[in-house]
Amino acid sequence: MKKYFYHLISFLLLLLLLSACNLPGVKSNPTPILFPTPNYTMTALFSTAVEGLTSATAPVVVVTETTAAGVAASNTPIVIVATPMPSATATTMPSATTTPIPTATNTQTIRGGFWVTAPYLKVTPVLDGVWDEWNTTKYPAKYVAYGKGEWVDSKDLEGSFRIGWDKDYLYLAVKVLDDKYVQNATGADLFKGDSIEILLDTDLYGDLNSTVLNGDDFQIGISAGKGGIGGIKEGYIWFPASKAGGISGIKIGSEGGDGVYRVEMAIPWSTFGITPASGQQYGFGLSISDNDNESKNEQQSMVSNLPNRVLTNPTTWTLLTLTN
Repeated sequence: MKKYFYHLISFLLLLLLLSACNLPGVKSNPTPILFPTPNYTMTALFSTAVEGLTSATAPVVVVTETTAAGVAASNTPIVIVATPMPSATATTMPSATTTPIPTATNTQTIRGGFWVTAPYLKVTPVLDGVWDEWNTTKYPAKYVAYGKGEWVDSKDLEGSFRIGWDKDYLYLAVKVLDDKYVQNATGADLFKGDSIEILLDTDLYGDLNSTVLNGDDFQIGISAGKGGIGGIKEGYIWFPASKAGGISGIKIGSEGGDGVYRVEMAIPWSTFGITPASGQQYGFGLSISDNDNESKNEQQSMVSNLPNRVLTNPTTWTLLTLTN
C-alpha cells in the first residue's frame, strides 16, 4: 500500500511539471510565420516601371513641289499631296434688287499687308477689258516677288487692280504695264507667259495661323489671250491639286497689247465652294507674271500686291473683305 502511494505521488508531480510549461507568465517558443512566395503577376502590376512607353513623336508633314526646268521653286505653281477639303454647295441667292444683301456676322480683321475691300456690284460690269465703269478702289500690284534680276522697271512690269462681287461671281479688273505681251503657254504652264495669278484662302479663320497650304487654299491663273490679247483666254486651277484643271464658267475679257493691257474677269463663287455674304473675309493675293521671250515659255519675273509674298505660306497673304 505504501509502495502504491509513492507511485501515485510521483505521477502527480510529473503531471504538474508538464502542465507548468503553458501556464500564464511562462514563455514558450513562437510559432514561425511562413510567407508565401511572391506572386510575379501582382509584382508586375504594382511595379513603377511601365513597359512599352515611348515619347510622342511629332507627325512629319511632307510637301512635294514639282518645279519646271529654269523656274525657281518659290514661284512655280505647285502640286502638293493634301487631303481635299469638302466642297460646299453653292446656293443661288435671290436677286439683289428684291432681297437685302446677306451679311456675315464675323467682322474680326487680321493679317498684315494692304487690306483689300470688294464692294457689292449692283450693276454687272461689261467684261471687255475697259474698267471705266468700275467705281471702286484701285489697288497697286508693284512689289517684285520673283525674278528681280530680270525685272527692269515699272514699264517692264507693274500692275493695279479693282475688285467687286455679287451673288454669283467674284469680279476683278487688272491693268498691266508691260513693254511686250508674250503668252504662248496654256494649261498648267500658263504661268510661263504673261498672266495673272490669284490666291484665295477660303477658310481664313479655320486655319488662321497655318503656314502651309491645304485644301481650302486656291491658286489660279488667268491668261488674257494665247498668242495675243485677241487669242483664246483661259482660267486654270493649280491648287488644290484635287481641283486642278480649267475653271468652268469663268468669263474673261481683255484689250490692249504691248505697253499696256487690261483684263476683266468673273470667277464663279462655285469654283471656291463659297456662298458669298457681306462681311465675309478671306486671305487674298494678286500677282502678275511676265515673259518677254517669244521663243521660250518661261516665267521671267513677277510683281504682286503682297510685299512679302510666299506662295506656300498663306499667312503672307493679305485680307479681302466683302462689303455692301
